[in-house]
Amino acid sequence: MTMLLLFLFLLAIGLPLAFCLLIAGLSYFLVADSLPMAVAVQRLVASSQSFPLLAVPFFILAGHIMNHSGITQRLIAFSNLLVAWIAGGLAHVTIILSALMGGVSGSAIADAAMQARILGTPMQDSGLGKGFSAAIITISALITACIPPSIGLILYGFVGNVSIGKLFIAGIVPGILLTLTLMLTVFFQVKKHYPGQSEDEKRPNLKQVLVSMNDCKWALLFPVILIVTIRFGIFTPSEAGAFAVVYAAIIGFWCYRELTLSSLFNSLKSSIDDIGMIMLIILSAGVVGYVVAYQQLPVSLAQAVSDLTSQPLLVLMLCLLLLLFIGMLMEGTVIVLLLTPILVPVVQSVGIDPVHFGVLMMIVVTFGGTTPPVGIAMYSVCNIMRCPTDEYVTAAWPFYAAVLGLIGVMAVFPSVVLFLPELIY
Repeated sequence: MTMLLLFLFLLAIGLPLAFCLLIAGLSYFLVADSLPMAVAVQRLVASSQSFPLLAVPFFILAGHIMNHSGITQRLIAFSNLLVAWIAGGLAHVTIILSALMGGVSGSAIADAAMQARILGTPMQDSGLGKGFSAAIITISALITACIPPSIGLILYGFVGNVSIGKLFIAGIVPGILLTLTLMLTVFFQVKKHYPGQSEDEKRPNLKQVLVSMNDCKWALLFPVILIVTIRFGIFTPSEAGAFAVVYAAIIGFWCYRELTLSSLFNSLKSSIDDIGMIMLIILSAGVVGYVVAYQQLPVSLAQAVSDLTSQPLLVLMLCLLLLLFIGMLMEGTVIVLLLTPILVPVVQSVGIDPVHFGVLMMIVVTFGGTTPPVGIAMYSVCNIMRCPTDEYVTAAWPFYAAVLGLIGVMAVFPSVVLFLPELIY
């Protein structure tokens, strides 16, 4: 309890997240008689000794290379052609782009920030409000949380000892459902609040779609190749990450001829910054995770939940409510690293599939990043677009309601998430 209070205090005064975790974890070892400080150092190092964890830096690097190789620009053009003619125009483009970018950026925050820079101003120029534009850019990034290769799903599979291949496949249908749900919400919201946003663009013909699809075929093939190679045992997730780096470089240098040595160097530099930040958080979380396990918190929590109810659906809903609340206060990566080893045994004890829970967990904790009071994705987009938070929240609540409704459906009907991995595996 003291460790948690110290962590929250350090977070509140603005200390970087990794240092909050590390200081809070080390504080326990300083006052504990039974645990020497050497154990903390061992856990710090041991947290990095994982082959599956290699997938994270590889996919981060692949995403940066793809952003410099012309793939992102082609995906934007393809998305614009597909849906710009629907009422709402660029709001639909950002949703489709999030679905397509799931296999490129792998990060909801990175996806939201990129789209805010590229599409934020054009969306406002098209007649959509600043709050509405910021809200749909931020919330559509939820799709990236479950469409492979989601970095959050990789971390969940690594920490919870769950098949990353199954998680990747299980995320496809929820990602498609999120896409359709948000597009429907945009359509009705635009009809209600922006009646001037008519379908002024011409509907594309089949030839235009095929030409644009051919132009970005290498980007569209990327997630398909990942799923196929992981499912049939050609690559492990870590090897798929290494392949993604090579694939992105080949496409950039020889297919699109837009990747240069200078932009490759910039990609490496940006990746080092991102990887360093994420790895420091992972190492620090390893120390806290050891303390949590040492205190037998997972066992205590599982016992408390089982004493309260043994109904799988109620247990799942309680866990999701807990994640939703914590997701409003903490960054998603930290929640996955800290709570996965605690909650996976709880849900498994009542018969809930950890793959089903993992996909829902990633959507819920990423959803927390789009809401006040500490939504990182929300603040990133609002800062880039200079949008007041109250204006953002006013425009975002219909999207919040739609997403929470879909999460409820997927919680009540596990087959929505699980039928595809069960079919393929």
